[in-house]
Amino acid sequence: MTNEQIEILGARENNLKNIDLTIPRDQLVVITGLSGSGKSSLAFDTLYAEGQRRYMETFNAYARQFLGEMERPDVDKVNGLSPVISIEQKTVSRNPRSTVGTITEVYDFMRLLFARASTAYSPVTGKAMVKFSEEQLVEKITKDFSGKKIAILAPLVKARKGHYRELFEQLMKQGYVRVRVNGELKEMVKDMKLDRYKIHDIELVVDRMKVDKETTPRLKSTLKTALKMGKGDVQVLNLDSDAHWHFSKNLICPTSGISLPEPEPNLFSFNSPYGACSYCSGLGEVVEIDMSKLIPDLSKSVKQGGIVPLGENKNGWIHQQVDAILKQYGASSKTPLKEVDDTAIQVILYGTDDKIEVELSGGMKMNTRYEGLIAYIERHAEEDGSASVRKWAESFMNKKACPTCNGSRLKEASQNFKINKATIDQLAQMSIEKLSLWFEQVDGSFDTKQLRIAKEPLKEIRDRLSFLNNVGLGYLNLNRSAKTLSGGEAQRIRLATQIGSQLVGVLYILDEPSIGLHQRDNEKLIRSLKTLRDGGNSVIVVEHDKDMMLESDYIVDIGPGAGVNGGEVIAKGKPTVFLKQGSITADYLSGKKGIVLPNTRRKGSGKFLQLEGASGHNLKGEGIQIPLGTLTVVTGVSGSGKSSLISHTLYPILSAHFYNSQRKPLPYKKVKGLEHLDKVIEIDQSPIGRTPRSNPSTYTGIFTDIRSLFASVPEARIRGYQPGRFSFNVSGGRCETCKGGGLKLVEMNFLPDVYVECESCNGKRYNRETLEIYYNGKNISDVLNMTIEQAVHFFENYRNIHNTLKTLNDVGLGYLTLGQHSTTLSGGEAQRVKLSTELSKRDTGKTIYILDEPTTGLHFQDVELLLNVLNRLVEKGNTVLVIEHNMDVIKSADFILDMGPEGGDGGGNVVATGTPEQVIKIKKSITGQYLKKEI
Repeated sequence: MTNEQIEILGARENNLKNIDLTIPRDQLVVITGLSGSGKSSLAFDTLYAEGQRRYMETFNAYARQFLGEMERPDVDKVNGLSPVISIEQKTVSRNPRSTVGTITEVYDFMRLLFARASTAYSPVTGKAMVKFSEEQLVEKITKDFSGKKIAILAPLVKARKGHYRELFEQLMKQGYVRVRVNGELKEMVKDMKLDRYKIHDIELVVDRMKVDKETTPRLKSTLKTALKMGKGDVQVLNLDSDAHWHFSKNLICPTSGISLPEPEPNLFSFNSPYGACSYCSGLGEVVEIDMSKLIPDLSKSVKQGGIVPLGENKNGWIHQQVDAILKQYGASSKTPLKEVDDTAIQVILYGTDDKIEVELSGGMKMNTRYEGLIAYIERHAEEDGSASVRKWAESFMNKKACPTCNGSRLKEASQNFKINKATIDQLAQMSIEKLSLWFEQVDGSFDTKQLRIAKEPLKEIRDRLSFLNNVGLGYLNLNRSAKTLSGGEAQRIRLATQIGSQLVGVLYILDEPSIGLHQRDNEKLIRSLKTLRDGGNSVIVVEHDKDMMLESDYIVDIGPGAGVNGGEVIAKGKPTVFLKQGSITADYLSGKKGIVLPNTRRKGSGKFLQLEGASGHNLKGEGIQIPLGTLTVVTGVSGSGKSSLISHTLYPILSAHFYNSQRKPLPYKKVKGLEHLDKVIEIDQSPIGRTPRSNPSTYTGIFTDIRSLFASVPEARIRGYQPGRFSFNVSGGRCETCKGGGLKLVEMNFLPDVYVECESCNGKRYNRETLEIYYNGKNISDVLNMTIEQAVHFFENYRNIHNTLKTLNDVGLGYLTLGQHSTTLSGGEAQRVKLSTELSKRDTGKTIYILDEPTTGLHFQDVELLLNVLNRLVEKGNTVLVIEHNMDVIKSADFILDMGPEGGDGGGNVVATGTPEQVIKIKKSITGQYLKKEI
């Protein structure tokens, strides 16, 4: 082995079969293979885990006791390993304060730039504000007022009430004679005072003089005193014309006299109390009660549930109070709300300061205060009590842009500072592509001094924006909340940050960075990865993308199958060598294998789902028409509006129609064709469960039948065991040490928590007595450890169980075990478990399935299996609507809806519709150009 290689010896982590592998350093290496073949086990669980463990070992024993011991990955030896940085998809911050700008630090540099090199503008006149040093003031006054009689005034009181007798006495003791009160010059006299209930402006006359060369020393001394007494502000009064001018060492408006403090970076921070809008606390949005949810139908009475939060026919304390209010206004709980006095409804909603008389049982009466229904709901929404009560309260509320800061998150003071006529929040709302262009042209708006100050922040901002553009994120803006980013977007942001850090000699490991990227943007991403490599780093990418593989320096193919059938290196080498090695991946890359075009495109049922006037985010309000009974694919460059149209507009509309969902769609005008559908199912790549208790058998529901089967075994019946005995979620049959989890959670300070095998049951989940019950030679733990492929044969006599297992096997998940913890499933695997669960159900042929990038994490062969599943759903009469960039899926579609033409503001239009053959003829469709090469 040389220093130019990373050598892995005896890797056995998860399903790896004791593999030995040598990977070239300082190269772009792609690790590929079928889903579940062991790619991530090699890249993340072996290489990254070993790199992280070695890093931990550099800490002293005292520090390590807080970090806990990191388990050594199951590998004999790893040689030539550099410091490792992993860039995964799962590291998306859920904090509402985290934005694209704060993650990439671009916004931090912009805050510094605005604090040091922006121009302040008066909030009253809109003119540029000025500030002077003492020398500049002397020079300006000498020049502008030469030969004129002036008074130098020090502002002491600005727009405040009071009689100020003590102030006048104090000034007279100091030897001053005159003041200017509310614009009028007055001599001070003993016991002088003002009307204490009126608002006053008071300036002290420090000196009066005729400006000429002889008075310059006197002017200097006077200004020094005036600036000290006026706390940096001074006024010059022309004694002949009574006109006055404002000057200041701080920022001041020469016309109105309004002054502003020097800006600091935290004035532009929405995470600092100094800069955050006080109404929304820097979040940019507020939660408000939605009246249409409180009183949706005025024809109903309170008794009939006309005021939704009160419910129907209830008799709690709040209901007795509402009855008393209605009675007071000549109505009752049976009166339709449209006939009730408006004042009564206002009192019910907003409460009253007056006490109301409530009639109690037994004829007693009680005077009490009533807070109002809205205050009652808001109180429950903010309390830390029951989650269900909070959810109930939040169901009557909507999020909307903060009315004070209009979503900018910042205090009004930040709006007074501009660079090239733009405020910081206007820049944060621009797409990164436009912002990058703006910063390239901004130099001309700075003066020499500002440009010198701005040089370093500008360099950092330009570099970071350029990196974000290069990884295909030009359509995002800096204000975009981090929690709304997809896994692929978050990963590419971290990639851009790493490129910006310009480290050398590092091993970067990336997990499918091409997710969510259009073919066009993919080329930018590949260039960025090559930049990282050319900087003297090793880059390992776990990837299925054809272009990425062909552009790489070295390919490693793990296989031949998935799960227990994988874990071996079946081909490796430079792309030219790799293509000749005959693995499944090589055959797909070289064109020997491929996903064939369908013979005919389905026309559908002849019915349509129409959406008109969708205008949320960047959508331009064009109507769309989806043919039902088809496989329809929504395409377009990254940020063109695909998810806004389908996931954020159409899906919430359908969900509200079929299931009364509370999720609010983006703005639209109308939707037609809902009568042709009876349900909507969204199948995404979110985990099927968030704890080790969830697994494919529990998610699909077959575990209930398996438990009943074990309970019917003669030995179990003799012992009196019920199906519950074989559940690992309830006491009785489970191992009580790990509570049936098989794993125990170990909390790691400063690091993610880790799960370790339970020492009592050795990961079997059950106690000894339960494990003594056997069916066909297997106990319940053995069954959970079976692969789906084995279980298909094992349960072939049990139709319910067999059918579901066969569907899971057909979608290419035969290598998973029945009890595999859902936390270990990849996004693609979780999605296919959901798909197969739907497939095994009885359907009406009127369902619409919505999938967002289902090919994530899928190999060419897995994509073929996925298409078979989707086609089976369509052949039953259902509609499948897919958002996708994968050309194999796009070319297999019956109907394409292409969004664009660009991302961000340049997108939101429907560029092309029709079959793939029709779309490739439309020149302005970027997708069509790439599709043409495939077809």
